[in-house]
Amino acid sequence: MPLQVNEIFFSIQGESSHAGRPCAFIRLTGCNLRCSYCDTTYAYDEGAWLEILDIERQIRSFHCRLVEITGGEPLLQAQTPELIRTLLDRHYTVLLETNGSREIGVVDERCIRIVDVKCPSSGESEKNRLENFDIITPNDEVKFVIGNREDFEYANSFISTHLSRRNGLKPPLISPVFGRMNPEILARWILEDHLDARLQIQLHKWIWGAEKRGV
Repeated sequence: MPLQVNEIFFSIQGESSHAGRPCAFIRLTGCNLRCSYCDTTYAYDEGAWLEILDIERQIRSFHCRLVEITGGEPLLQAQTPELIRTLLDRHYTVLLETNGSREIGVVDERCIRIVDVKCPSSGESEKNRLENFDIITPNDEVKFVIGNREDFEYANSFISTHLSRRNGLKPPLISPVFGRMNPEILARWILEDHLDARLQIQLHKWIWGAEKRGV
């Protein structure tokens, strides 16, 4: 069965612990959430249907072994786990960016599952699937997008409640809402609270601008 693909492109990874590396991106169509700060609304509906082997053939041309599957919400499509498994079996390093509302257990644990925790300013914090944090592994990453102080306090509490007792997990990713939250202020909050987290600033937007697609 095919998947609905919004875009496939080659760029610099702007987020996660792999930020700064060349990366092949597969953006799938469709999302079940409507976050207030969403920067990929064009992925809600736009897309062409492609077979898994056609997708792999396109990314092969980039000569890059790091691949991210993003959206939208990739786990809305039933064939996404099969796409991930196929790429892993072909020796790609695969990142999955998921909004945290869907079950990640359907995804091969060899994949680096980047799980977003929605904070209050997103308008979707009640959709966080807490069961995912019972099965998350040290191979995975957890991300918080921060728009204000309330979001930061929410993230801090979530980390201490759901992540602090999980041995071996990477420090969570803390990202400011681009254009809304000053990264300097967020950095100061992290330092003041001695929070063991990784500040990320969506590097691709600083390089090419917030509105440019396919980078």
